[in-house]
Amino acid sequence: MADISTLRGNWNYPTAIRFGAGRISELADACRELGMANPLLVTDPGLADLPIVKDAVQVCTDAGMPCTVFSDVQPNPVEKNVTDGVAAYKAGGHDGVIAFGGGSGLDAAKAIALMVGQTRPIWDFEDREDWYTRVNVDGMAPVVAVPTTAGTGSEVGRSSVITDEASETKKIIFHARMLPEIVIADPAITTGLPPHVTAATGMDALSHNLEAYSSPLYHPMGDGIALEGMRLVKEWLPAAVSDGNNLEARAHMLIASSMGATAFQKGLGAMHSLSHPCSSVLHTHHGLTNAVVMPYVLVFNRAAIEDKMAALARFLDLPKPSFDGVLDWVMSLREDIGIPNTLKDIGVGEEHAERFAAMAVEDPTAPTNPVPLTTDNLQSLYLSAINGTGL
Repeated sequence: MADISTLRGNWNYPTAIRFGAGRISELADACRELGMANPLLVTDPGLADLPIVKDAVQVCTDAGMPCTVFSDVQPNPVEKNVTDGVAAYKAGGHDGVIAFGGGSGLDAAKAIALMVGQTRPIWDFEDREDWYTRVNVDGMAPVVAVPTTAGTGSEVGRSSVITDEASETKKIIFHARMLPEIVIADPAITTGLPPHVTAATGMDALSHNLEAYSSPLYHPMGDGIALEGMRLVKEWLPAAVSDGNNLEARAHMLIASSMGATAFQKGLGAMHSLSHPCSSVLHTHHGLTNAVVMPYVLVFNRAAIEDKMAALARFLDLPKPSFDGVLDWVMSLREDIGIPNTLKDIGVGEEHAERFAAMAVEDPTAPTNPVPLTTDNLQSLYLSAINGTGL
């Protein structure tokens, strides 16, 4: 095992990142660097009463910085969570946001920081055409992000995924300034994650890297980041699941997560297009759903990605340097860490396929899938993943 003290660094890609065990002790300093004196810490209710949040608040308090916690955030954040957070921000006279948690906490926090200075509704800032130009940038609050899971990578993202309850769809709210200005990536605070959450979030990180790599858009930097991100997942996700206190594994998975979210500037694809309706309507876990559909999407895309998968297999030093080698690895990894085999296993039935296909084809991740998506082929893909066929 490597000396964990060597897994440490200050990076500035794509934003300022303070990486390493124990770096949470720098939280108050990071807030002050961004001009905060009274931050609002936004997290989810599952974390709010845990020691990691209380310790973070104590770091601020010990530094003479009051810090209030807002945790009324659903697993798939909705507009009301953002609206309530904005109200709490204004009522408390806060001057910045600490985004603390997994994907839900981070996304809600970034959306709150955006909306505290806006007069238009949040849906006016959806990632469409040039809608980002509607944002009053001067009204946005500064953000320090502290990821507690190795999955979404939202700490290095320029958007938030918020569910529109009226249409039961996930919408991407975007502005370049939504990228947190400072990230504190401390693997020590991820050691409390249970194995099933570690597995599901880790597979989310893999899906981000894998779909970014598979995207047909030209972005060699994204490809390079995605390749190394997948190597880290291959080497360290099983260890992180089997021993949650393995700090070396936690460190490598935390950076693999950030790498996936950096790489997917290149685009995502059908894994996410299929997953989003499941989680927005049925509230399935996003990372787990991506993990379930992953091999079905790989097979669906095979003709368009076969050469890329062969190169990936060689890079990962898989026994078979081919598409089949990658597929075998994904199937084996899922089995080893306890990922269900079908969407039916997580509550998605054949009765959902037609409706979800119509939603998935409109999802913002659909255009960058390697094979063009239609309602018909998405419905077939749902049925394959529901019934476990076609692998």
